[in-house]
Amino acid sequence: MTPRFDVIGLVVSDLAASLAFYRRLGLVFPEGAERQPHVEAELPGGLRLALDPEETVRSFHPGWQPPAGGYRVAPAFRCDSPAEVDRVYEELVGAGYHGELKPWDAPWGMRYAVVHDPDGNGVDLFAQLPAGQ
Repeated sequence: MTPRFDVIGLVVSDLAASLAFYRRLGLVFPEGAERQPHVEAELPGGLRLALDPEETVRSFHPGWQPPAGGYRVAPAFRCDSPAEVDRVYEELVGAGYHGELKPWDAPWGMRYAVVHDPDGNGVDLFAQLPAGQ
């Protein structure tokens, strides 16, 4: 049997804050997830995003420490239009999340922006630009 990619896991310092952030991006977590030691949301295509509080990870890996030197995981969310990239970015920044990279038209043909989640992970927002732009 060949291993099959199934879950993207994030270790979070504040589960409630992370749930609020990812719910704003449309992910659905179960009611009461804030009180759980591990939560998951189903992603399009059958993958799952798992959030584990630092305490949970330390319960089985006592020496675990957050990575140093910046984020290493960058979840990316496809928007329906360049205008939606701008709207979602402004909504998240307006809600108090750190905007790392304001929306811009990237040379690879996408409207692109980066917002930090509560743990400082860069979360990409993108949409295809109209042809010829």
